[in-house]
Amino acid sequence: MPRFSVVVPVFKVQGYLNECLDSVLGQSFRDIEVIAVDDCSPDSCGEIIDGYAARDARVQAVHLPQNVGLGRARNAGLQRATGDYVLFLDSDDSYTPGLLQALADRLDLVGDLDILAFDHIRTYWHGKGGPSQTADLFERAGTDVFRLQDRPEYIHLFLVAWNKAFRRAFFLEQGFQYAPGLYEDAPVTQMAMVTAERIGCLNRVGIEYRQRRHGAITKTPGRKHFDIFEQYEGLFAFLDARAELAWSKALLFERAVHHMLFSLKRSERVRPSDRKDYFGRTADFYAAHLPAGFTPPGGSLGVHMRLLAKRSFRAYQAAEFAVRVKRAGPRKVLGATSKVGKHAATSLSSLQRRRSLDPHLAVYTSYGDLLPSCNPAAVFEKAKELAPHVRGVWVVRQELADQVPAGIDHVVPGSRRYAEVTARATYFVSNAGFPDDIAKRPGQIHLQTHHGTPLKRMGMDQQAYPAAAQGMDFERLLDHVNRWDLSISSNQHSTEQWERVYPGTFESLDAGYPRNDRFYAAGAEDVAALRDRLGIAPGRTALLYAPTHRDYRKDWTPTFDLARVAEALGDDFVLLVRTHHLDRRDPQLRDLAEQGGVIDVSGHPSVEDLCLAADALISDYSSLTFDYANLDRPIVIDAADWKIYTAVRGVTFDLVSGRPGDTPGTVVTTEDELIDAFRSGRWCGPEATALRAAFRERFCPYDDGNAAERVVRRVFLGEEQGPAIVPPAQRTPAPKPSPC
Repeated sequence: MPRFSVVVPVFKVQGYLNECLDSVLGQSFRDIEVIAVDDCSPDSCGEIIDGYAARDARVQAVHLPQNVGLGRARNAGLQRATGDYVLFLDSDDSYTPGLLQALADRLDLVGDLDILAFDHIRTYWHGKGGPSQTADLFERAGTDVFRLQDRPEYIHLFLVAWNKAFRRAFFLEQGFQYAPGLYEDAPVTQMAMVTAERIGCLNRVGIEYRQRRHGAITKTPGRKHFDIFEQYEGLFAFLDARAELAWSKALLFERAVHHMLFSLKRSERVRPSDRKDYFGRTADFYAAHLPAGFTPPGGSLGVHMRLLAKRSFRAYQAAEFAVRVKRAGPRKVLGATSKVGKHAATSLSSLQRRRSLDPHLAVYTSYGDLLPSCNPAAVFEKAKELAPHVRGVWVVRQELADQVPAGIDHVVPGSRRYAEVTARATYFVSNAGFPDDIAKRPGQIHLQTHHGTPLKRMGMDQQAYPAAAQGMDFERLLDHVNRWDLSISSNQHSTEQWERVYPGTFESLDAGYPRNDRFYAAGAEDVAALRDRLGIAPGRTALLYAPTHRDYRKDWTPTFDLARVAEALGDDFVLLVRTHHLDRRDPQLRDLAEQGGVIDVSGHPSVEDLCLAADALISDYSSLTFDYANLDRPIVIDAADWKIYTAVRGVTFDLVSGRPGDTPGTVVTTEDELIDAFRSGRWCGPEATALRAAFRERFCPYDDGNAAERVVRRVFLGEEQGPAIVPPAQRTPAPKPSPC
């Protein structure tokens, strides 16, 4: 029998679940069991917990046949718990290191407790956070053991399920069960607090309570928030049946009404149109359960309670308005409108004066209005085939307009036609940002294709890396995310990252990257023709060197001497060098290319063509690594500055760990190691091949040559189901130029 059972109900949290489970399983205290309850989650949560259960015998994966909600999912986990103590952890939160050991130590010190509460810290999606409002209660408690009747101030502890360890026998003996609906944890917690004979507090921050921008149940306005009344009716029915708990009624009545009024004030919970009705229901509860002799407290709570007694909603509104004026100042309350809101309102008003949306018009842009490329270009081409009724227009910068391939319709930002197509288009497709000078109209669909798998930290995560976030406008970023309707992903890792670092309401489309379809459509003749056009002599092994951008460098400088490496490898090899589009080309690269030492492909319009032509990839931390893995060709990672890169930019996993699934092939850290990797044959040896296979399995699960079709059918044709994903064993990527 384990000391602790940790029950984790899981629903639509794939961007946070790994961090949550890792925080439990990585605890120094090991005598635990983790019961992860998949509440019929529609995303990949079920697969994630199955993976943990397969790797760690302490994890039990429970899959419910239908969605039952947070409370009943906890009940399902409780039924399977066998530990001395049970803890409930929400799957978007995480434990702090050493929590479980500290809980075990306290229990060893003071003996068994019915409840051992611990502190928490809030962390917000925008990066800021703070301690709990009841931190002083934990400090004052010390190692005391008490009943709530003797220390009633502890009713003010945050009344949730996840900041307490409950003695399992106590919880079961009392018959506690979480009811369906919202606000299910407060009544159960209050029942436990008033019946417990031995309560203790651990003055330690044990949990990171994540405040998500979107997705949290309590931040979704609607009638579901009326569940609070049924929950508290259940609590008072429990109290009415237990005469010995009469002492607690006034205490819990005040907390219940405070909770109801707290929710009433929040627009993310109770909609303005529902507030009068909600106030009336609160007044009904107040009248039905007002304890004899109850005296309302001081302050605004007491004022509002007296208005509930009078059932005066209009007076309540006036009192709330007065509080807001006092707190923020009259000018802010009466006239506040955000800069972004004003801009959007003005733009939208302008657009609404134009004609209706054109259901057959799509606008495309790549990398901030550069030439057509990447995922948007692949979607564009497939749409011409499968949805020819949808006319595509590209947004291209003025200085590049004369380079747009013939036959591709395009507009220049700021032109009259640009204003027209962006106002009337039904579809917007981009791999980066969308135009700032337009406001999204009702009925428009924005598809974010992205342009890589995130090894480096992206989005809101960049707040923790100032060097990487220089010039980053996070408010603008979130304005862009608010526009997204669909977000394309090529693997589960990306899906989890996008949903966490870009907090929004978009739907993830696990379709694969459309640009990678080319890797499965090209044949041997295509590869040979590409190599010929690039000047790769027959019989030479072509190595594509494609480093990523360094935020902490002004100019690009390779981590090794290109000339020396090219000379050392000899005539059997040729280096194709492609600098990042954010970096200026090194003059030495130009000179070396003119001398024939390397082939400079920095200006080549298609990185997919370069990948097809190359026998192997030399990369560092570029997302191209993940795309190239589709070709099942050798990859060598140049990790010369891995430590500084991870410190300055941050990474989502350890690319150079050498573990299967993390590392795609041979890793080198010096120029000599790079030369030796190719001279010795390690670059394509059995160890590198095995690593590459595991890497492909993890990061190329959806790329099968049909990604663009899946996207076009979903976005332009409205089909929920596109081509089924071809199993990896049945996929045939473009043939390799050499037999290695």
